[in-house]
Amino acid sequence: MFEWMAWTTPVAVFFTCIALMLAGMTVWEIKSPTTLRKGFLPIKTTRGDRLFIGLLSAAYVNLAFVGLSGKLASWFSLAAEPSIWISFVASVCLLVLVMRKG
Repeated sequence: MFEWMAWTTPVAVFFTCIALMLAGMTVWEIKSPTTLRKGFLPIKTTRGDRLFIGLLSAAYVNLAFVGLSGKLASWFSLAAEPSIWISFVASVCLLVLVMRKG
């Protein structure tokens, strides 16, 4: 069923984190309904809006890293492509920034 996807440990961790975030946000929303808030994003957002924007941003960071990792290896004369964990950490940091300050 899942043969079409390259299920490596980082991919599994990434999707597990997304599933846990969605479950946690659902419980949080039920316990404490959200209100609109204005942060650095150009619109007033709720927690769910910021999560959606943050997840999209995280996906783009990971895609960009996968696309550029071969070039990074040649630019910096690395023996192997950089670890995908770098983009995972960067995307989590971006998601936290959007959730807290967005």
